[in-house]
Amino acid sequence: MSAHFKARDLAAHQIADLDTQLLRRTLRTTTSPCDTKARVDQRELKAFCSNDYLGLANHPELVFALAEGAKRYGVGSGASHLISGHSVAHDLLEKKLAACESKYIPNTRALFFSTGYLANINAITGLSRLANQGEVSIYSAKLNHASLIDGVRLASSQTKAKVTLFDHQNLDFLKEALKRDAYPLKLIVIDGVFSMDGDIAPVKDLLNLAEQYDALLMVDDAHGFGVLGEHGHGILEQSGVYSERIIYVGTLGKAAGVSGAFICAASPFIEWLIQKGRPYIYSTATSPAIAHTLLTSLELIEGKEGIARRKQLNQLIQIWRDEMTFQSWEKTPSSTPIQPVILGSNASALLAAKLLDEAGYWIPAIRPPTVPVGSSRLRITFSANHSVDDLRELIKTLQVIEQEVKSNL
Repeated sequence: MSAHFKARDLAAHQIADLDTQLLRRTLRTTTSPCDTKARVDQRELKAFCSNDYLGLANHPELVFALAEGAKRYGVGSGASHLISGHSVAHDLLEKKLAACESKYIPNTRALFFSTGYLANINAITGLSRLANQGEVSIYSAKLNHASLIDGVRLASSQTKAKVTLFDHQNLDFLKEALKRDAYPLKLIVIDGVFSMDGDIAPVKDLLNLAEQYDALLMVDDAHGFGVLGEHGHGILEQSGVYSERIIYVGTLGKAAGVSGAFICAASPFIEWLIQKGRPYIYSTATSPAIAHTLLTSLELIEGKEGIARRKQLNQLIQIWRDEMTFQSWEKTPSSTPIQPVILGSNASALLAAKLLDEAGYWIPAIRPPTVPVGSSRLRITFSANHSVDDLRELIKTLQVIEQEVKSNL
């Protein structure tokens, strides 16, 4: 190997710089199924950090369905959907997902993806190709997820789309920008539930603007599908909307407990994304066994068990809002299973996470660039498998640790 390897030296230097700024991330390996208790580094920790909101990731019916799917369809799909990888399991799943969202989007079709990242990039870049280059406007919420940000950046590079950022808590700027926009294609892009704050997008107000100024509204409901709405159909159900202007993206690896994601939209948009969505065209299809498993997951979400699990989640959320008090740390006003605690500095968040680990809890510190500088936090998430006693024990522990952090920094 060459004595002078500049790329390696650059990597070492940049990693050291991350260490200096307390921004280096580390992997932790679990040896247990996803649940409210996790086996990590040969210790059992109480996990308040996963996105398994309904507690379905290790549900016995899903475990059985996955094994059944593998026996029926094998393990791999063998090719992309448009070559030979589109199984009847995928087809049935897409029809079921379309049925879920058909009350909120007319003439609905669905398209299944292996990840939410792929679904978002496919939707944004594909839709941006509907108009001629330079005749597309994309309006993206400032706090959108990285997958939405990357999709917008890629679309801008590919189609010369004009990109405008807006504050989802104050839509006056967005309204004025849309009013002045004469482009034939306008796309508003927003998270349904903001993953680091837990607040919910004003979908009804955004749809009114889309209707008024002839725009499409794309909602990434990664943290709402399965959780929000009476039937768990997500933010569209909760908001009571119905429009062919909506492009809906749901995630199946969080509340649904498995993996993958989907786009739901009116049929012409889905057909266009099949024809022009490069991530869809050029990706090997997800294992049909996964699609088969998700059919069972959707039955659980919509049925009596799903209703009971959402009720348990809402009870935990209310207890947290009523009983969790801090002297200097900040809670966010969230009505979802995402309950961040803002500490501010990287050092404070890392120390709090370390003390929680020592107390038997797994709640990692979230730092820039995932969140804005100066807003490092603990991102606490609830699962329907958490008990009220679990939560109240956590509340007591956090109140003690807040004082420990304050006295050590």
